[in-house]
Amino acid sequence: MQLNKKSKIFIAGHKGMVGSSIVRHFKKRGYKNLFFINRKSLDLIDQKKTYLSIKKIRPDFVIIAAAKVGGISINNDQKGKFIYENIMIQTNLIHSSFLAGVKKLIFLGSSCIYPKHSKQPIKEEYLMTGKLEETNDSYAIAKIAGFKMCEAYNKQYKTNYICLMPPNLYGPNDNYNLKTSHFFPALIAKTHQALRNKTKMIKIWGDGTPKRELMYVDDLADACEFFLKKKTNHSLINIGSGEEKSILGYCKFIIKKLNTSLKITFDKKKPNGTPRKKLDTSLAQKYGWKSKYNLNKGFDLTYKDYIKKIKS
Repeated sequence: MQLNKKSKIFIAGHKGMVGSSIVRHFKKRGYKNLFFINRKSLDLIDQKKTYLSIKKIRPDFVIIAAAKVGGISINNDQKGKFIYENIMIQTNLIHSSFLAGVKKLIFLGSSCIYPKHSKQPIKEEYLMTGKLEETNDSYAIAKIAGFKMCEAYNKQYKTNYICLMPPNLYGPNDNYNLKTSHFFPALIAKTHQALRNKTKMIKIWGDGTPKRELMYVDDLADACEFFLKKKTNHSLINIGSGEEKSILGYCKFIIKKLNTSLKITFDKKKPNGTPRKKLDTSLAQKYGWKSKYNLNKGFDLTYKDYIKKIKS
């Protein structure tokens, strides 16, 4: 079945940063039959209820943006919860989609599932070739299981279930809670709070040297539409922006964008995480996809949303 504006598309996780971006994108592009269910109405950890919901909708396509996510601190502190909830959510959605006859599905991964000391830039084939980063290994193992499940169903049942692998994401509707957020929204919140409180210093985790590739979340939404339309022969496809800085570099970038001057200090008792995570996106580019947002444009849109969020 070809994707068209009348196709029934079920989006799991529509309230989060990624899911809400996907909903915005598909609505803007004129898709008429988008389906999503609130968490209060459907607990995706419940296998029977998940299956009955998917069966009732009978979608043509499914996008799985639902997951338990967070930054380095909560990943490390809640390993059991992260591996259990993510495995249950994705397993229920993938298998229920299969039982309901869904032939094409997109499962969203994360670059953190690649080995901690992977060769750079990271190719899809480097998956499972080395040791994982210890602070988020539970989340990574769950995501690896989700990809392998898609791959296995493709092989046995001739489905077309794709795992898109993005780098660190940022954008509107992000989580800015300093205890649970990822590094970039945390830096935005810390810098803004320093400005508001008229303090002259900002403290960042680790020594600031780890490098990260960042991609604006609307690029991921665009990739979802692109690869639902595209006939592919691969179960795993990296997508990214190619823009990379150190954590310290991103901190300096935000300080400059907000036209301020802050002293940067380091909490070296906190973990650095993976030294570097830059994705090789040559496969996605061969299919014809590439990102559209640069960091300057993406940050401006994100910061505008952040200000709106803290004022509401």
